[in-house]
Amino acid sequence: MTHVVHSRPQPVETNDGPYGIGIIGGGAGGVLTALHALRLARTPVRIVLFEPAPLLAKGVAYATTRAEHLLNVPVRRMSAFDDAPDDFLDYAAAIPLADGPDRDALAHTYAERRCYGDYLATRLQQARDASPASLEIRRQRVTGLQVADGSYRLTTEEGQTVLCAGVVLAVGNRPRPLPARGAPDLPATARLEAWDFDAIGDIPVDADVCIVGSGLSMVDAVLTMAQNRHRGRVHVLSRHALLPLAHTAYAVAGFDVEALLRMDLRGRIRFLRRAAVEASCQRLPWQAVMERLRPHGQALWQSLSLPDQRRFLRHAARLWDVHRHRIAPSAHACIAAMREHGQLRLHRGRLDTVVPVGPRIRLSLRMHDGRSQQLDVDRIINATGVEMRAQTMRNPLLSDLLGRGHAQPGTHGIGIKTARNGSLVDANGNTQAGLIAIGSLRIGCLWESIAVPELRGQAEAAARQLLAVRSPSPADMAAAR
Repeated sequence: MTHVVHSRPQPVETNDGPYGIGIIGGGAGGVLTALHALRLARTPVRIVLFEPAPLLAKGVAYATTRAEHLLNVPVRRMSAFDDAPDDFLDYAAAIPLADGPDRDALAHTYAERRCYGDYLATRLQQARDASPASLEIRRQRVTGLQVADGSYRLTTEEGQTVLCAGVVLAVGNRPRPLPARGAPDLPATARLEAWDFDAIGDIPVDADVCIVGSGLSMVDAVLTMAQNRHRGRVHVLSRHALLPLAHTAYAVAGFDVEALLRMDLRGRIRFLRRAAVEASCQRLPWQAVMERLRPHGQALWQSLSLPDQRRFLRHAARLWDVHRHRIAPSAHACIAAMREHGQLRLHRGRLDTVVPVGPRIRLSLRMHDGRSQQLDVDRIINATGVEMRAQTMRNPLLSDLLGRGHAQPGTHGIGIKTARNGSLVDANGNTQAGLIAIGSLRIGCLWESIAVPELRGQAEAAARQLLAVRSPSPADMAAAR
């Protein structure tokens, strides 16, 4: 799909409120929340969205400008709306292409990921034009939050305060730091983040590269190097040495998920292995088993006992990830070809230390069998994935919320604790109906919480809930000042 640039909402000069809804974060989750709030509003409620980046809907997932980075889900399953499942397909089909596929074929393709942010921004602008509500955008970072007589007083990095009746935390994802001693001492040109797409694109084609992590971020880096006709060696290092698997033609296996929910973790694993064998006997791919599970990911997690959840995190999470979060067949084929030709080598182990040695980097690895190994490369790429612990996300707002007791860590220390509707649970165990988290912050409670179907559902539910919250009164606003 050809990349099309659409007009973007421009910053609007605003006063300090009061606002009915405050949205913190302008990536996919924040934009989806604003979009649903605008569509659902029946009164002139004021909505404010805080995002310091210049473009909306361009969080880490959709910030890429590279054509080789594809969505991991076909076009027909990427709508922003549960009640309009073909909406993204409608958008994509309306883009004129000289030799593009027809609508039916387009539905099964994997669009360029950079187009999805454009889609969300376009739908947001259309909703702004049609809604009685107003959306104001502040290019500011929120660093603090206090409860003010039932409302929420937000503090920006510049020291300004803004009062909101309800707040949605859509802060998105942050990468984990490179897990190696000596990493901070490496030159910035040698130590790259997988989400720094421009830096990955500038890697010399003859450089030997080590990618730490073997998940979806690794796929992006490898695809960019392949697009650049990279000639150097590419080493991929991870604890499990499991690569993402490919999608196949859509099919759904037929088994009773309710029975699965009643089993413990060990029983579920045995059941799914048998289900994959039975699917094969019916000439269905094993992916059909995962498609049957797809709508039930959160129920599967929440129905596990806490000890079984811990066992899953220790022993099965990576196995789940590679089967559940699959990639486009073309992306999988590219990686497979590089492995077959010996250019991409997969290593099972951990990174211990990194040390500059002349113009190169010496990596000390601890392999899965206990052996030590050294590897000299020209570049190292951090593709270890997203940080899941709120305490280590290096986010001033989350630190403030935890420090003031307005939030507490989520299950197993992952994300933050929320009620079933996403409302934050404070340090005393009280649910705060007007303070809602969506996306990665809910991963400890839901596990499946960052894909578009989950995000759009959470965003719509949060918008509905906060539209029912009163706006701050003039007296509230005066007190906040």
